[in-house]
Amino acid sequence: MRTMVAWVPDWPALVRQAEHAEANRGGSTADAEALAVLDKGVVLACTPAARAQGVRRGMRRRDAQSRCPDLVVCDHRPEVDARTFEQVLTTLEELSPGVAPLRPGLCALSVPERYYGGEAEAAAVMAEQLVGLGVWDVRFGIADGVFVAELAARQAPAQDCLIVAPGGNADFLRELPVEVLEVPTPADATTPGLDLVTVLRRLGIRRVGEFAALPAADVVARFGAHGALLHRWAQGEEVRPISRRTPPPELVVTVAFEPALERSEAVVFSARQSVESFVRGLDRAGLVCSTLRIEVDAEVAGEPRVSSRVWRHPRWFGSGDVLDRLRWQLSADPPGGPVVAVRCVPVEVEPLGDHAESLFGGGPDDQVERSVARVQALVGPEGVRTVGVQGGRAPADRRLSAPWGERPVVQRPVDRPWPGSVPAPAPATVFTEPAPAQVVGAEGLPVSVSGRGGLSGRPARFRAAADLAWQPVAAWAGPWPVDEHWWDEAAARRVARFQVVGVDGSAWLMVVENGRWWTEARYD
Repeated sequence: MRTMVAWVPDWPALVRQAEHAEANRGGSTADAEALAVLDKGVVLACTPAARAQGVRRGMRRRDAQSRCPDLVVCDHRPEVDARTFEQVLTTLEELSPGVAPLRPGLCALSVPERYYGGEAEAAAVMAEQLVGLGVWDVRFGIADGVFVAELAARQAPAQDCLIVAPGGNADFLRELPVEVLEVPTPADATTPGLDLVTVLRRLGIRRVGEFAALPAADVVARFGAHGALLHRWAQGEEVRPISRRTPPPELVVTVAFEPALERSEAVVFSARQSVESFVRGLDRAGLVCSTLRIEVDAEVAGEPRVSSRVWRHPRWFGSGDVLDRLRWQLSADPPGGPVVAVRCVPVEVEPLGDHAESLFGGGPDDQVERSVARVQALVGPEGVRTVGVQGGRAPADRRLSAPWGERPVVQRPVDRPWPGSVPAPAPATVFTEPAPAQVVGAEGLPVSVSGRGGLSGRPARFRAAADLAWQPVAAWAGPWPVDEHWWDEAAARRVARFQVVGVDGSAWLMVVENGRWWTEARYD
């Protein structure tokens, strides 16, 4: 995902400097020019005037004051920094809704390139707006993810943007010093008390590319989960999702019923006008809602009861979509009493420009969506499903299914290595439950696989299911051994998969586990 990071260097120092300038209005502000903000006796941020005299982030107070005798020292007040940075976030949200604050002075957002004509153009517009706000030194970085975008922003000139080309994260990182990977080491890391970057330098590793070239297994064994995370960052992978700001409270719509309504049809009908107003409000804010939480308040035996469910949409919710979800929720989880209120809470909102259709259109055909919606209204939301592919070793593990209209949640990314998985092409038919099968060698003895992947004999004859006849093996491939969850005795599983072709031309994916054979899928 293309991500933009906006960085205002030394934001805490700029805030304190503005406070000093306000306090000295009408007089000299020279005393406030060389200023540093300290946290626990260490310099957290400083102004350009202080930096020009040798003050640096991470210095102790005594060292900083020895470099700059007239240094103005201020305590760190994170709540003030966050409150003042809110104005920057609000300004950026007016241009690209869905800003994710990382810390005061740093935030991430989606790149509204389609609206402004390009990534560089979008950054230029945002820089102009922030300069008008009085933020002179703002820098932008754009890349495939937050981590690299932040590094790009730190290398960009003031009021400018450094763009890392799509797919270019690894190339951008390769020659950077390993110090860019400096993050606090967790207390439960494999090397507690030691900074990972310090250890890398002791090992002679100076560049991010050198660290990225190390085998992942060796990094995990030496540095644990913390090191594995930094190793993936070094390879250009983005593993830190953007946590967008909670939508403003006015986007939440509550429909109260007085008197309370007993029938679901009456609830949906009475909520229609408010739901339409809810969608129009999002549109006016330049937003669309892709994830929605519907809360239903009811009275059951005099006690309040709240039914809540999160709904997802592959594109965004229109008013009809919201009403359909409300109807389905009332049907699947009856309130059990009169409904007194319904709330629509946008959980995830995205810029409308990110979903703008191109000249030739985009997204699923509207007529198809309407037709499927009518079918769902008859059979329920679970009756119509969409399928996809996710990562996994077994064919059944790779299946991904979700009700039509909801975004499938990928639990296992496809782009991860899956050792032991069967190579392409994938089987056309995957059985819900594996069928008992038999495979024997030329002597008629069952074929087995040792712990090292060795065969007791070559497959000669097989029966793919109990209701199918025995037949000779025309060709076979494998085994592909898999040793899963070996560290968990309850979940441990050791299997080996084979592709087997019969003389009748049928092809099967078979698996042997604990000496027993099963058929998992069929190739058409």
